[in-house]
Amino acid sequence: MRVCGVTDIGCHRRDNQDSYAIRWLDKDAVLLVVCDGMGGAQAGSVASSVAVEEFTAAVEEGLDQGMPEDPARREQVLAGACARANARVFRLSAENPAYEGMGTTLVAALILPGAAYMVHVGDSRGYLLESDTIRQVTVDHSLVQLLVDRGEITPAQARIHPQKNLITRALGVDSRVEYDLNRLSPGPGSRLLLCSDGLSNLLEDDTLLCLSRQEEDPEQFCRGLVKQVLERGAPDNVTVVLAQL
Repeated sequence: MRVCGVTDIGCHRRDNQDSYAIRWLDKDAVLLVVCDGMGGAQAGSVASSVAVEEFTAAVEEGLDQGMPEDPARREQVLAGACARANARVFRLSAENPAYEGMGTTLVAALILPGAAYMVHVGDSRGYLLESDTIRQVTVDHSLVQLLVDRGEITPAQARIHPQKNLITRALGVDSRVEYDLNRLSPGPGSRLLLCSDGLSNLLEDDTLLCLSRQEEDPEQFCRGLVKQVLERGAPDNVTVVLAQL
């Protein structure tokens, strides 16, 4: 397995409120995390970095006795880490007036040989890319996704909707957090890609798949994605983390 990550401030922001982590848990298991903070320049950066730090620490502690054989137990570790990261960000926002109302998205993947577990809150995304297909594993917790689900707008209209950045769930904005968990069975050669909406707002699925076909090297693929976003004006921070099986 090969893993890599790239983040960029973009073309219009003064600071980068995205954070990410890659943590090897043993020689065959890796944890990937991407968070996109909100709540103002300073608060957004704090929310995302604290969430990444707390989430990864909780997973590492939850698996310090080794990787459990039971898939449900693996999911429990991710769920517990999500709750712990939420509690830490929420507590900081309550204690410091400068951080009031801050929060962050989170998308994370625990990847092992032949299995992967993905948890997410908000509109940062996880994709599974195989030789000829791309699948968005996560479903955005956003206003426009609700409108799409109700049939009120199309996915194409959602991409240009004036309220496309409004999310319906975020980590750290309440004492409890709702999350989604997905269990995957990626095959050899598959790519699991996590990203902030700075990427997904500008590059469509077909573009991601086309670029993946053109670039075999995972790090160059990630850098190529960020380059494409920058060439399109990159109004937001952009972060990409990838595992190639």
